Amino acid sequence: MRRLTSLLLLAATLALTAPAVAQVRAPDGAPNPTASSVNEEMLFKQDPTIHGRISIPNATAANLIQPQGREWRQFREAWLPWIGALAVLGMLGALAAFYFTRGRIRLEHSEESGKKILRFNSFERFSHWMTASCFIVLSLSGLNYIFGKRLLMPLIGPEAFATLAQYAKYAHIYLAWPFMLGVLFMLVLWIKDNIPGRIDWIWLKQGGGLLGDAHPSAGRFNAGQKMIFWMVVGFGFAMGATGLMMIFPFAVTDINGMQVMQVIHSLIGVVFIAGILAHIYIGSLGMEGAYDAMGSGEVDLAWAKVHHDLWVKEQQAKTASGPQLGRGQVPAE
Repeated sequence: MRRLTSLLLLAATLALTAPAVAQVRAPDGAPNPTASSVNEEMLFKQDPTIHGRISIPNATAANLIQPQGREWRQFREAWLPWIGALAVLGMLGALAAFYFTRGRIRLEHSEESGKKILRFNSFERFSHWMTASCFIVLSLSGLNYIFGKRLLMPLIGPEAFATLAQYAKYAHIYLAWPFMLGVLFMLVLWIKDNIPGRIDWIWLKQGGGLLGDAHPSAGRFNAGQKMIFWMVVGFGFAMGATGLMMIFPFAVTDINGMQVMQVIHSLIGVVFIAGILAHIYIGSLGMEGAYDAMGSGEVDLAWAKVHHDLWVKEQQAKTASGPQLGRGQVPAE
């Protein structure tokens, strides 16, 4: 029925345009042979797709031309590489500038230096590192989709790049599942400690101790860490939802919806990568002593009192012997 409608529309269009076409002449007065061609724009206004005849069960394969696909291709080939480069390289440049102007935030030594307090238990660290490891592979394989054929294929050749891209696709699909599970774990584990409060606004107004020598008070997570938490949760669920749409194509939406999901997925992805780069910087090179929290799970007590003094007081109130803990000991809850 749809094919019959398309044919009728084509015939009607040709009938309407034929008299006008016959009068169109070339500059020398001769008939213009291209004037009798079908007006493609008019056809697309009548029917948004051009359909063919197929003999396989997949009806979507009958779409021969889909005009929205041109807009999607323009975004993917022209806009997305620039957006991705500006987001990722821009963040790397900003972090480099910050490091060379501010320097590394050093551990402040006091009489409590050398004593340890447990910051994250084993399951919390497992959830973090599982999610982080998957995110790194997902990011690299996703960036390969944007930049691979432009940067990597000229270096290693088309055959090696095709093999690499195929395995990157497998890794992207299969590691998406533990990544989504890790985001869910972190939501359950840390949501109670990441509810915004008045103390977070004070922390932000004072620059979080990054722009000066003062270290504003903070609980278990400061305002900056809370922003990272909600970014991971929000973007993680959004990436999971749009990714599932593409893993199971046409299960929920049509080809137009698939293209929209890919645009949303890629835009969130590059912003997500840029934000996590800042998180990685602060947790490693940017701040001395910060890595221990997710490394061994224990941090220096002097460091904890400087950066998370309210949390230390809570732990001290929970334990009869104070916050000074030996390795492997967990504060009483």
